[in-house]
Amino acid sequence: MTEHEPVPAGFERLQRGGPYMAGLGELYLRQDGDNVIIAMRVAERHTNMRGIAHGGMLASLADTALGIGLTMACAGRQSFVTVSLTTDYLDAARPGDWAEAHVRIDRIGRRVAFAGCRLHVGDKVLLRASGVFAVMPPLHAEQLTSGY
Repeated sequence: MTEHEPVPAGFERLQRGGPYMAGLGELYLRQDGDNVIIAMRVAERHTNMRGIAHGGMLASLADTALGIGLTMACAGRQSFVTVSLTTDYLDAARPGDWAEAHVRIDRIGRRVAFAGCRLHVGDKVLLRASGVFAVMPPLHAEQLTSGY
């Protein structure tokens, strides 16, 4: 596989994520009922000196997926800022891999929210993450669709 492989069926380009994620690469969304999956293609620029995806890049994908999943779960009536993120690395990703963050919403309260995800490449689990997020006012439409 290369980073130029086609996007799997059912995924649509996600026009959000801010300048930081725009620098990492294009994000894609697949939503099936309450199931939210945020994905991206691992590129050569995401690798460390061993030729595998840098852990920081995988953590960034998980953190972003959790925030987007929480925002979608409340239909955009709130936004979220990471308070705590715990990650466990279980396997490696390589250039060309299609990395999917499968989001699980545990609870959205008035002040904090809890969510988790697993990053997959096919049947292989790369990372599991759980986070605590501060509940914030919603982002403005211009912030959400700024082209990133």
